[in-house]
Amino acid sequence: MHGVNQTAYGLWGAVLLNIIIFALFTYSAFKPQTKRDWRTYGAFMAFMIALFSEMYGYPLTIYILTSILGNKYPVLNPFTHANGHLWVALTGGSPILFNILHPLSNVLIFAGLIIIGFGWKGVHSGNGKLVTNGLYHYVRHPQYSGFILMIVGFFVQWPTFITLIMAPMLFVMYTKLAKKEEQVMIHQFGDEYKKYINEVPRFIPRIVRIKKRKALPHG
Repeated sequence: MHGVNQTAYGLWGAVLLNIIIFALFTYSAFKPQTKRDWRTYGAFMAFMIALFSEMYGYPLTIYILTSILGNKYPVLNPFTHANGHLWVALTGGSPILFNILHPLSNVLIFAGLIIIGFGWKGVHSGNGKLVTNGLYHYVRHPQYSGFILMIVGFFVQWPTFITLIMAPMLFVMYTKLAKKEEQVMIHQFGDEYKKYINEVPRFIPRIVRIKKRKALPHG
């Protein structure tokens, strides 16, 4: 087992294992059915392949940064697993930052996965009717919100040049897919969905709406 202060690259078995694990978990939560679903899932998995290939395989970003910065690179050994976390390395190898960002990133990643799962369950329990309760009370596309949250989590955990390029591309892709879905929903539900659009944000919930939801009487 490699510790945080040991080199952890060239582990292509670990790359493959992590890709398979997250592919299965994300598939089980998202359950892609349509071509649009598969494009969403495929784009996310491309991000994951790029991420884990640098996390455990070949640290391309670190090689580029060390070649540019030379002896000005902020840590003496950039190829330990801990210093592979660029946020940590750029602060001189701070163990405190490592202990904060790593758990935080995991919370974001698994929260995103849970949101994807509940989003799928909500929309498919509607039986063809417009779903506006549960997560859909807060955002119109909780599954895309979940994917975005996972991408942000992984970027907090292990930023690379490739994922830095891919992340905004994925955000644009999810926005375009969401807009296409909204046109279909407007055609299907008409004014009811237009009203829903005006009241509920696309990906990020409004804090005021969350507070109002909590203030509603139960029972």
